[in-house]
Amino acid sequence: MFIPKLRILVIAISSLFLITGLALSQESQTVLNPETGETYNLYPHTYETPPNLSSPFAPEDGTEIIVGFLKNEQYALIPVTVENGEPYSRKYHLYGKGNQLEIDAGDFPALGKTGLHSEQELDAKEMITGRLISVINYIGRPGRFSHEGFMSHDEDIISVLKGDNRIVERLGFTHPQMAIPLFHVWNLVLDGFWDKIVYVLYNGRKVYISAQGGKGYQESIFHDEIHGGWNIHIWRVMDKEERDFLNKKYSNLSEEHKSELQNKLSHIHTGEMEPFYIMRYGFYEGHTSYRVDPLAVSFIFGLKSLKEIEASFNEEIYKTLTEHFTGE
Repeated sequence: MFIPKLRILVIAISSLFLITGLALSQESQTVLNPETGETYNLYPHTYETPPNLSSPFAPEDGTEIIVGFLKNEQYALIPVTVENGEPYSRKYHLYGKGNQLEIDAGDFPALGKTGLHSEQELDAKEMITGRLISVINYIGRPGRFSHEGFMSHDEDIISVLKGDNRIVERLGFTHPQMAIPLFHVWNLVLDGFWDKIVYVLYNGRKVYISAQGGKGYQESIFHDEIHGGWNIHIWRVMDKEERDFLNKKYSNLSEEHKSELQNKLSHIHTGEMEPFYIMRYGFYEGHTSYRVDPLAVSFIFGLKSLKEIEASFNEEIYKTLTEHFTGE
């Protein structure tokens, strides 16, 4: 229903991912780089060295592809297109892609139009997906719908949505833009690469991935079809220049807090629910162990350099990563 508006947003982020104009033959599953004339085959074909293509990239047909480094020490071109597909539900044993492009524009008209929330709309909300805000707050805290919770004890859903909306806007992005890299990782896992992949090349960075499926499933706090069952770890190793930069900028922090800063910025522990939550509601979870912090997404996937992130937050990165969303 809201796909045409979202398609505009998706097209607008191509420059973030260094996407080049490539042609893909669906019959032969090959990719042509028109700049060099080189042709590459998609997985299961593998290469000893990385193909000479930017990663991620999109051929003219809209397929999204990333370069992955596999456990057999070979490189592969892997399709990870973000799209609506057959239903996905751990609860009902359905393993399609689900509605990856859906935005809840019914509850959040501004989000549907711009990719960002209107705080005026959020202040007026009494329900989301037909479920009372008070109920979402209750079931979203630790020890209720899940042991970990979707928010900390001192957070509420509206404050969390506002807090992350401000962070994403400060970064200069939209919520759909932030969801795309996470969907790329999830689509890798969903397509069976969870036990094959070591890392992917993403905007010139090595993004490491580890995933493990659970036996049960996690219900959503919203009245929707989103379920979860995977533990997914995503991380990037900071280089010396980045570590030195943080140590200099945040020299006032203790060694323990410096370590915490680096860890929170370069590691994400999450599941498959979160990209759907971010795309649909602009919800990254509150300050729980499954939180997908927008700063971490931006840093890990190379949407912005560390210096660019710091320029937007002016020595407030640590505070932004650790401070709970407890309301005005």
